[in-house]
Amino acid sequence: MKRQWHIRTRILITLLGLTGGILLAVGLVFNLSVRAYLQNRVSTQLIHVREDAVSDRREPPPEREMRPEGRPDRVTGAVGNAVILDQTGHLVSPFRGDREVADALSAWFTAHGISPTSRYRTLTLDFGKYAVTVSPDPMKPDCYLVSYVDVTAILALSTRINTVLLIIILAALILSIFLSRRFARSLAQPVQELSDFAGRIGGGDFAPRDLHYRDTEFEELAGSMNRMAAELAASRKKQETFFQNVSHELRTPLTAIRGNAEGIVCGVMEPLPAARVILRESENLGGLVEDILYLSRRGKGKPEGEAEPVDLRDILSLCVSEQRTEAGRKGIRFDFDFAEDPVLYPIREKEAQQLFGNLISNAIRYAGGTVKIVCREDADTVTVRVADDGDGIPEKDLPHIFERFYKGPGGKHGIGLSIAHSVATDHHATLTAHNDGGAVFEVRFPR
Repeated sequence: MKRQWHIRTRILITLLGLTGGILLAVGLVFNLSVRAYLQNRVSTQLIHVREDAVSDRREPPPEREMRPEGRPDRVTGAVGNAVILDQTGHLVSPFRGDREVADALSAWFTAHGISPTSRYRTLTLDFGKYAVTVSPDPMKPDCYLVSYVDVTAILALSTRINTVLLIIILAALILSIFLSRRFARSLAQPVQELSDFAGRIGGGDFAPRDLHYRDTEFEELAGSMNRMAAELAASRKKQETFFQNVSHELRTPLTAIRGNAEGIVCGVMEPLPAARVILRESENLGGLVEDILYLSRRGKGKPEGEAEPVDLRDILSLCVSEQRTEAGRKGIRFDFDFAEDPVLYPIREKEAQQLFGNLISNAIRYAGGTVKIVCREDADTVTVRVADDGDGIPEKDLPHIFERFYKGPGGKHGIGLSIAHSVATDHHATLTAHNDGGAVFEVRFPR
């Protein structure tokens, strides 16, 4: 299992590591660049010192003989001079510069030996630090021309630069720690608050929280979570209402069945009428259970089967034939207005039967004597219309007739139209209801 970190700690470590790495890289590059530049200046000056020494010894102009010191470098200010030493390192001539420095150089080379060098070395003497190169003396074959530059001030400048650079890096790191802590806190706090909010939602507390952030993403997430909490609260309320309605709807037929059964057992009711009541309520109870099971299956995910093109006229005819007995008992006749050619639409057949069967059953329940069924199509839509010649839907009920367990006057159990609306929505169709002499339900399927 991976080690767990707080997001605040991870952000802080990441920012500090990144900032520290950048500062150290910049400091190192700057230091190396300064050092390389100074070394190049010193090497160039030593070359000039040697060239001047050779030139002056070959043709010494009067004005140069009077100049005991070499020219200072125009950038570093360091002065370069030269001495002549023999093969053992003893002083032959302090060609230019201070005699004490010449003696000190002679003593050093006498102690350590002398040999030509292509690159300069830095010697630490009593008088300071000196960059030194050794080359054969062109005027005296057995001697060496030693060019030197006083680099004490240059090295001191380099040290001061490094010290200032180190102070700048430390100050930047301290500032980075402060800013990183604030930045990490500004990111971690919203995450923690939203995490607590999610925990409350998971625990069943759907109360909205007034969370506002400067970051757009956190603000949008807080808004989404508040909307989710509101939807979950509404869903819970609907679920509670659903179970309350289900228990009530189940209790009513069960009470009737039990009462009539007890009446038969006790001999206080005629068996035949009581049996008819039991049969009717059993059918109602069976229909309610089937509808509830159907809603449960729909709530679990994708319905079984694939949508295939079917002739909607055949589905409507099948639904009518299943309910002719009930229609005949009430004296209801059907008036069909179907297209002559097949009206094909991709839909799961069982769901089509649920959709049209519920609409036709509802029309039979409220019709005065006729139920008209229309099935037509045009270039854009397929339209199925079920209309009755009853009293129509009360205006106060129209906005609610597709809600679960909402029953108008003379309603059955308030699930049928909800199922029909759900099926229509799943197939990208629109189911609407209005009054036109009686109740009219219209389903429009898009092409």
